[in-house]
Amino acid sequence: MEAIGPHLAVDPASTAATLAFVLGGVALGATSGLIPGLHVNNLALMLASVAPAVPGPPRLVGAAMLSAGVVHSFLDAVPALALGVPDPAMAATALPGHRLVVAGRGREAVRLSALGSGLAVAFAVPLAVPVTKTMTVAYPTVRAHLPLVLGGVTVALLATERSVRAVGGGAAGFLGSAALGHATLDLSPAAPLDAGGMLTPLFAGLFGAPILLEAMSGAGVPEQGDPTIAVSRRAVARTALAGALAGAVVGYLPGVSSAIAAVFALALVPGSTDARGFVVATSGVNTANTVFALFALAALGAPRTGVMVALREAGAPVDLPLLVAAAGLAGIAGFALVLLVGDRYLLAVGAVDNVRLSVGVLVLLVGVSWLFAGGVGVGVFVVATLVGLVPARYGARRVHLMGVLLGPLIAGA
Repeated sequence: MEAIGPHLAVDPASTAATLAFVLGGVALGATSGLIPGLHVNNLALMLASVAPAVPGPPRLVGAAMLSAGVVHSFLDAVPALALGVPDPAMAATALPGHRLVVAGRGREAVRLSALGSGLAVAFAVPLAVPVTKTMTVAYPTVRAHLPLVLGGVTVALLATERSVRAVGGGAAGFLGSAALGHATLDLSPAAPLDAGGMLTPLFAGLFGAPILLEAMSGAGVPEQGDPTIAVSRRAVARTALAGALAGAVVGYLPGVSSAIAAVFALALVPGSTDARGFVVATSGVNTANTVFALFALAALGAPRTGVMVALREAGAPVDLPLLVAAAGLAGIAGFALVLLVGDRYLLAVGAVDNVRLSVGVLVLLVGVSWLFAGGVGVGVFVVATLVGLVPARYGARRVHLMGVLLGPLIAGA
């Protein structure tokens, strides 16, 4: 007698094709995430440029592109932790992740980053629907007053600095990067790669090169201790949740970076451990941003990240069930890859002469800037590096350099 009632039909060929595209995206995202200086937006633009030539349904190509973006958001924390480690005497002004590496807690930082990103995906998926409904109502008002909102964000960031000197350094970094962004973001210089853009030389110069230059006097990655996480599971979960919520802001509000959102996320978590909390929050914001940006694209038609722009340009339909499933699978793969690669990356970098490594990565950043923006990109990279040196010299956080995006938006450019 034939069974009566609902049943699930699975097409093995369709499932295999979907998994193949998702795994292909995972491989691309892992590769790009481990290359210093390669911004996820440039990865997205490259994917968009080759998408028409990829055989397969556009919806699966879109799933591969999203998977690449998610995995990149997990893996890019690894070179950020391993490269540019300063001298211990400079640890007070170093990036939070580097402070952990200097203290021999790099393996712990790798796991904190993986947990921050992984938990953020777990929190972001159920939060995305109510947050999207709220933002759909609020977005027209936010959009109408965007310069005022972003100006408030800028003032709040400066107000959180610990000294008048740091406030001055932060303001100088913001104004310098804002002027640079205003002058260069709309440029479309001839470059070897068609999927070029000014974000690579700008971000490599503002955030990458200064750290490497300052680290040349250091000894590189010291010997690392055991990977035991020194904060409670509850504290990690709370901080990751705050990061996921802050990721909603990044997903819907243009110009606000993961680092900016992490500063505000930590303010929501009383008693969070400074460097450890920042690693968890930043990783959580960075990854949750991709999920919320997907829902923002579906609800508002507004692409807030390079990956979402690439999805639209590639003509990939916004198939939420498929794309959310792809993001979940990519999140699992990204978590596993960070744990698999992170310790080995730290060990490999620690075995190389620090000065040679820093010079080598600087040359790589110059090369990447040239590939994506030609000779103009190399010039912008040099100027951005000089601007990027300013905040740390005054004891200010580098997050103020996000004026490169915030400044032109505030000015209405």
